[in-house]
Amino acid sequence: QRQLVESGGGLVQAGGSLRLSCAASGLAFSVYTVNWFRQAPGKEREFVATITGDTGSTTYADSVKGRFTISRDNAKKMVYLQMNSLKPDDTAVYYCNARLFSTVYWGQGTQVTVSS
Repeated sequence: QRQLVESGGGLVQAGGSLRLSCAASGLAFSVYTVNWFRQAPGKEREFVATITGDTGSTTYADSVKGRFTISRDNAKKMVYLQMNSLKPDDTAVYYCNARLFSTVYWGQGTQVTVSS
């Protein structure tokens, strides 16, 4: 069964850090580009960060650049999102997805809440 499972969310004070994990199973993981998205209450889902499967090239949304770092461990079929200097505006459900051409898999999401 092909699936993604996120973990690592929680409640943190502003300025704090969290590391989210995205675990893949049933995929030839190393060839997939993996993205993190987030969705805050009442808002549309928005892109956060991406890491390619071939070169490990990364791209970030302007809102998280310099604070978040995406990385991957293909041997473990894991992708991580290290989030530092968290702000209340970062509060959202965070989702990972794995994309290869037109094939996309989504995880179920993990809640991140940043208190002021």
